[in-house]
Amino acid sequence: MVTRRVIVCLDVKGSRVVKGVQFESLRDVGDPIALAARYEADGADEIVYLDISASAEERATLLDLARRTAERLFIPLTIGGGIRSSDDVARALRAGADKVGVNTAAVDSPELVSDCAERFGAQCVVVSIDAKRGDSGWRVYTHGGRTPTSLDAVQWAQECAQRGAGEILITSIDRDGARSGYDLELTAAIADSVGVPVIASGGAGSATHVCDAITLGHADAALVAGIVHDGITTVREIKDEMMTHDIPIRAA
Repeated sequence: MVTRRVIVCLDVKGSRVVKGVQFESLRDVGDPIALAARYEADGADEIVYLDISASAEERATLLDLARRTAERLFIPLTIGGGIRSSDDVARALRAGADKVGVNTAAVDSPELVSDCAERFGAQCVVVSIDAKRGDSGWRVYTHGGRTPTSLDAVQWAQECAQRGAGEILITSIDRDGARSGYDLELTAAIADSVGVPVIASGGAGSATHVCDAITLGHADAALVAGIVHDGITTVREIKDEMMTHDIPIRAA
């Protein structure tokens, strides 16, 4: 039976972890390397570093953090934010990332997904989709959730999977930081339409919400951030709750 994953996301600005609500009102959370090590010890299945400023200077800092983090972690590390080319992906992988997330650049140049999957393998390519609910379905947004596109989130996820994406990370902008639960309808719509693993993101407020993302949203994994950064719950408590719902997990 396939185990379900708990993934901790660390939004990195410069050399610090920050957190906000609906991608705004950022506050300092702590040191990324120390936090990554702590979450691994607590049972996290993967860590995501997301460069939220995405300038060339910030990306260089992030790659240095990735190198130093990879020396300490035994679980997979994903890097995202500001990835604009297959060469950027190569640099991230050389720095120690196991996977690389692409978002805006994939929308601008969909062939980037195909190129990266062919060059590095589908298992390395995570397409991140930021979506906001509209009158009919969900619209894809880029540039950190600031720029609307004409793309439908479900159709875009299908295209990315067809192009070779190994995973889809779907974030509800409406729910981000609100702690009211994942957008289960959005997550299920994506998960039921693609043949690759789907990671639910945006809105976790409790361990129960994580379980809902998997059982009701049909996600393969759930991304958490603020609720573990602020001590509302822990990765271990989330996994304990998953066990009570008979969700298969990796033993911590």
